[in-house]
Amino acid sequence: MLRRVGIRCYSAPASVIIGNPRKREVGMPLSQSSRARLLGLLLGIVGSLPAGLVAQQSTTNELEEIIVEATVLERSLDSVPAAVSVIGQDEIQVGRQQLGLDESLTRVPGLFMQNRYNFARDLRISIRGFGARSAFGIRGIKILVDGIPETLPDGQGQVDSIDLGATSRIEVIRGPSSSLYGNASGGVISITSEQGPEIPFVSARISSGDYGFQRLQIKGGGQTERVNYLLSYSDLEIDGYRDHSEAKNEQFSGRFNIDLGNDARFLAIINTTDQPISNDPGGINAAQAADNPSSARDRNVAYDTGEALDQTRLGFVYTTPLGENGELSARSYFVSRDFQNKLPQFPVADAVAIDRDFSGLGLSYSHSGMLGGIPSRLIVGFDTDNQDDARKRFRNNQGTLGELLFDQSENVTNWGVFLQNELTVSDSLLVSFGLRYDEVEFDVEDHFLSDGDDSGTRTLDNVAPMVGFVYSLENDLSVYGTISTAFEAPTTTEFANPTGGGGFNPNLDPQNATNYEVGLRGALGERSFFEMALFNIDVDDELISFDADGRDFFQNAGSSKRTGAEFSLVTNPTDRIRTTLSASYGDFQFNDFQVLSFDAGGVATVEDDFSGSRIPGTVKNQLFGEVRYTHPSGYFGAIDLLHIGEQFANNSNSVKVDDYTVINVRFGAEKAFGSTIVSPFFGINNLTDESYNTDIRINAFGGRYFEPAPDRNIYAGVAVRFDLR
Repeated sequence: MLRRVGIRCYSAPASVIIGNPRKREVGMPLSQSSRARLLGLLLGIVGSLPAGLVAQQSTTNELEEIIVEATVLERSLDSVPAAVSVIGQDEIQVGRQQLGLDESLTRVPGLFMQNRYNFARDLRISIRGFGARSAFGIRGIKILVDGIPETLPDGQGQVDSIDLGATSRIEVIRGPSSSLYGNASGGVISITSEQGPEIPFVSARISSGDYGFQRLQIKGGGQTERVNYLLSYSDLEIDGYRDHSEAKNEQFSGRFNIDLGNDARFLAIINTTDQPISNDPGGINAAQAADNPSSARDRNVAYDTGEALDQTRLGFVYTTPLGENGELSARSYFVSRDFQNKLPQFPVADAVAIDRDFSGLGLSYSHSGMLGGIPSRLIVGFDTDNQDDARKRFRNNQGTLGELLFDQSENVTNWGVFLQNELTVSDSLLVSFGLRYDEVEFDVEDHFLSDGDDSGTRTLDNVAPMVGFVYSLENDLSVYGTISTAFEAPTTTEFANPTGGGGFNPNLDPQNATNYEVGLRGALGERSFFEMALFNIDVDDELISFDADGRDFFQNAGSSKRTGAEFSLVTNPTDRIRTTLSASYGDFQFNDFQVLSFDAGGVATVEDDFSGSRIPGTVKNQLFGEVRYTHPSGYFGAIDLLHIGEQFANNSNSVKVDDYTVINVRFGAEKAFGSTIVSPFFGINNLTDESYNTDIRINAFGGRYFEPAPDRNIYAGVAVRFDLR
């Protein structure tokens, strides 16, 4: 019979942080003596706590079942015909600096992340090459928070409103998943926010570190007879390693899960984000990166480039039984996002201001029963999402907004219908299939008519099928195979016309991909779990960016191929030690990519031929390893290593970026004084002081590809939690 196996997702120790985040002026880095005093203070606190008052942590590391929710049909991990990784709260929160998702997700094979330190461009995430082209934000990957899309209807996503200190779980589907979520589903990242415990609590967490880093978080939650709730407030400030890279981010989030009786549930979530400053130091050339890696591009400083945003998100999910063995689920959400982005040039320095509203509705019905005498689990549903952007551009007079240069309204409507079915053909064989139809309509109304009317409409549609199987072998092993697809429309930003006017780029088409994959996963004894996957992805009309003197535009490559392998192993050799090893190999190349130019008579000439080149921004080899030790008394320590192979910065592969290896360490403890728990922690990023780039700007104009990463730096903090018994 199909066996349910998995690896424990550890819960983070209850934590709170205390302290005064305003004690030092913003931007004042810790001196060597200050670092030593802070470290000594933390170690002194830990050492002075009586051993008899230690908060006991679970030392039971045996395997247990993992349930995956991001696959629409809730399933145990071993019954999913796809590569899926699940990250628990312990890996997200405990002892982390909590600057970005990459801190916990680097352990996921096939996932490549850059740009933790440039908040104006957001974290760049790619899964098997999907998202590698992104100039800012996240492309080609569906982002969900508590089941509510954080990805816009046009396919652009961002994670600047994710409160890592209130996140309990992250699921990652690696590979095309448009049959599940439609547009921009080359992979899926589903984030679940933290719930309140049975015993109400209030906590505080404060941390500080090099480059002016300071973070404060206050949260609390609990459980009443009918309502589970958690509220969180966080405030982040950082000066940054490079010049002109300051950022501030203030967030409030709330999650309320209401039991309506008779197995009906209502979930309400709210999040507000105020990011008034996120400066962009820009890319620099190789010589500048070598001579002065912490410097910014001069024009970025002169024109005060960077982004400011204000966002509010509301989401609601209602679930209730319907009929015998059926369940109905409905969701709705509304997001208001206003932001401004100052740019250095093209064709003149300007600033983009967008007043954005996006919202959506979804309805699904799932049923467990029989189909032709075979046990079946079926889900059908539809989604509709709408995005309204009022986009304007102004002249950037060295940081001050001047005359209006561009004014248009952009509307994107996306709707889709889907079906997924899972058949238990035998005790050992499970077969899944799915189908989804999506239609995306882009509508632009030009309000700036002095340069002509660039209004227009484009409608794109797609049918995304998938089929997969899982076969259970002996000894708690299962093998799976799948054929899945991905559909990716250009976003409103990517549709920008490189001629400099408004409207759409008439030569840009959506990207389509087909994924062929086989994998093996299972337990190795009672204390180890492994997963391996082999895949081949054929992509047509790959969307590729090019830089026109400071602004990114997009074009289609004819076709590309992605072949790769992924492996992960989690082992608990003793009750106190946990090791994680993951590795991935990917050969991502353009099969056919010719750049054409046209003369006045419409005759085409091949300007460049990049066929056979590796897709820029992707890496062939990636390795992650971690060893974590947890003592029953509450002390813990962890060391991790991330190796990233060489990559190329441009389509022609004439600019190679060397490989690098980064080692990080973190330590901490958890001590209890009655109902109060104190948790100091300390971490060192880039322990060996490796010189590398935190981000590579693909096909950058003027050779400004590089964004150097910080050298060795530290952070430290303390958390305090009060249980309100």
